[in-house]
Amino acid sequence: MRFARKAGIDDASLCKAVKDAEKGLLDADLGGGVIKQRVARSGGGKSGGFRTLILFRIGELAFFVHGFAKNEQANIDDDELIALRKLAEVMLHYDEEALGLALANKTLIEVNCDEKTIP
Repeated sequence: MRFARKAGIDDASLCKAVKDAEKGLLDADLGGGVIKQRVARSGGGKSGGFRTLILFRIGELAFFVHGFAKNEQANIDDDELIALRKLAEVMLHYDEEALGLALANKTLIEVNCDEKTIP
């Protein structure tokens, strides 16, 4: 996620957000495969950190699609949520070929978590 790179959020922080979600520790389930997870700022805690929107299917796929600082944006609006749910409907059904193509053309950027890779 380009936002993460610009904001200085490392892969470990993104991985923690997904691992927490896999344990059922969600900041918000927005429905339709969209969740919101807080991610700590470098050197800080979650409360002053960032909000990330993730297209998520437990144990299978996690796509970080949007991130924002709470002081810059309180939340997303209804139209954005509708669009994210439609995007989740498509992306959470990607097969290996679609994932490979998206990674090859840099539409997606991989996040490495231990031995596991999260697009």
